[in-house]
Amino acid sequence: MPDKKLSHTFLLPELKLTNSYKAGVATFLIHAEKVSKFEVCPKCATPSSKVHDRRTVKIKDAPIRGKLNYLVIVKRRFRCPGCKSVFTEPVQGITKGGRLTQRFYRSVYWSCENFQDLKRVKKAHRCGYKTIYKCYYTQLRRKQKEREKNPWPKTIGIDEHGFSKDKRRGARNFATLIVDYKNKRPKEVVEGKSHQKLIAGLNYIPGRENVTNVVIDLADSYKSFVTKFFPNAKIVADKFHVLRLITPALNSKRIEVTGDVRTHKMRKLLLRNRPKLHFEDRIDLDHWLKKNPEAKDLYWAKEKLHTVYRCRGHNKAKMSLEALVRWLEPKRIKALQRLRRTLIKWQEEILRYFSTGLTNARTEAFNNNAKLVQKRAYGFKSFENYRLKVLNGFG
Repeated sequence: MPDKKLSHTFLLPELKLTNSYKAGVATFLIHAEKVSKFEVCPKCATPSSKVHDRRTVKIKDAPIRGKLNYLVIVKRRFRCPGCKSVFTEPVQGITKGGRLTQRFYRSVYWSCENFQDLKRVKKAHRCGYKTIYKCYYTQLRRKQKEREKNPWPKTIGIDEHGFSKDKRRGARNFATLIVDYKNKRPKEVVEGKSHQKLIAGLNYIPGRENVTNVVIDLADSYKSFVTKFFPNAKIVADKFHVLRLITPALNSKRIEVTGDVRTHKMRKLLLRNRPKLHFEDRIDLDHWLKKNPEAKDLYWAKEKLHTVYRCRGHNKAKMSLEALVRWLEPKRIKALQRLRRTLIKWQEEILRYFSTGLTNARTEAFNNNAKLVQKRAYGFKSFENYRLKVLNGFG
């Protein structure tokens, strides 16, 4: 008689063990059959107990202790009394027409997540790379489907990163990452950053009215998208992107004077916050700025912008920001006039930081993780595979 413990270990729930033996050095064949009084026709849902014929299939199962297992199942084919069609009985744990068990899929997925490289996965499961990729991304797709109907959270962050290079246009293709702040995980990844692609990629998620705060960088395209797509959302401008508005212009002016020397002393002194400078460094910096009036205006614009974010409370920050805008008005440097227009245009979103305290730091962290996924894989040809990896790669 077959051992009950052996049946429980090796077999799927609906199968009955008939025989098992060793077929090779590390290969076992387990013969089994399904035991049921009737089956339901998949076309007309009529129960049928009339067996038309039997067929034997060989299914690859997950390895156990380094031993490969094959299930040899005798499947019955029933004739439906209603529609007269012939159908094969299904087996729980095996997809229709499949030659791999769901346990094998899960085993490959676990191995891909824990083994050092795919060669070890291939050796452990004795299958090709194509089968490994199929099993792995099928499991990722199933994990994602479990969460895809979860509604939108209250706070999200939006940012883009480069995905691939379009050789035909010679331009960079982008991917937009949306981060769930409450659950600390990516919510969705959309190919591109246009309105049409964002709406098409995010429209399936229910509960857009739940979103109350969206943190973005100073991008007009994202601003208009959020305004249209999330009816109750308030936009918060990211603190880091606001503070670095004037930095490129300040660096360019310094390079005109000192040359492109990254180790130059003035580079460090110009970029560092003034309250953190030693008094001797302040004296050296002020002497250098006195000789370069344009660099002086750019430097003090940067410092005044930092002063805005040192304020505590919405009202004080508003007064400081308005004072900065007034100070910039008579300046004739193009970079300062561009800064003034940006501050006026994004004033409400910039000041909203002082009431919410939200930044895009978490989104930037997941953006960096997404780039690491690309580097470890040496790039992705399929955006869908990249999306599944990013959405399921971080807890």
